[in-house]
Amino acid sequence: MPQLINLCNIPPWVIASSEFNEEPRSLELDGVVATNKFLFQKLDQTDDSRRRGEIFNEYMSVRFNLHEWSDYEASARSSLRNSYLRFLSAWGLDSNTSEGAVLKGWVESRMGIRPTFHKVRLTAAHSDEDLIYAHDRMKGSARTSAIYSQFDVLYEFCQYELRRRGTWSAKIPLYRGTNDAEEYQIKERGLKRTFCVRMNNLCSFTMDREKAWEFGSTVWQTNVPLCKIFFFSGLLPDSILRGEDEFMVVGGDYWVRELLY
Repeated sequence: MPQLINLCNIPPWVIASSEFNEEPRSLELDGVVATNKFLFQKLDQTDDSRRRGEIFNEYMSVRFNLHEWSDYEASARSSLRNSYLRFLSAWGLDSNTSEGAVLKGWVESRMGIRPTFHKVRLTAAHSDEDLIYAHDRMKGSARTSAIYSQFDVLYEFCQYELRRRGTWSAKIPLYRGTNDAEEYQIKERGLKRTFCVRMNNLCSFTMDREKAWEFGSTVWQTNVPLCKIFFFSGLLPDSILRGEDEFMVVGGDYWVRELLY
């Protein structure tokens, strides 16, 4: 079940509901835009999305002193291990790493939605299974510079870019391939291979229907509100997640339709 508190403008049980996905409202993390207003004012000054991505990376490096890590590491590239880029790259390879646990922990902290899976199914707080997730979360956040705060700015930048680009409407159709569809909690069943499923609190989708089949024997289609997109390939001028048209999406209850190959 979702937590009772979060750090944004809408309660967690609302964000996690399928009703919210049908009629989404704008999500805003408490104080993040106001605290980082210089960034968004600078972003307003250019119409080039690639340049905006560069401005974001430059701002984050200075704001969180990421460039200074090179003074304490063997090489400048080691500083990336302490930034949001490390976690995004790790997620693209495996969402069940320690970095993945930190990302899920950010959603739990900010949105109030607990994860349902990390290496094993998570059924209750303080259970033996939950200790695996907690251990990875603490391990992954070690030697980083305010990683949750970095994710806060990344999320708001993602939302800013989605508005600036104006490519999609309030909801977009995305696809998810899975090999363990039977392990998901089914909340309600509908007609014609549709059902409401509880997704993990952060999960990956793709906008490429055919590519979704590469990730599982079952493919679901659903409509995802833009406000629940944490990151998408092409957001930054780096190659992170770019090859898979991937979207990192805040979870909860989603109505999905199972596709036939």
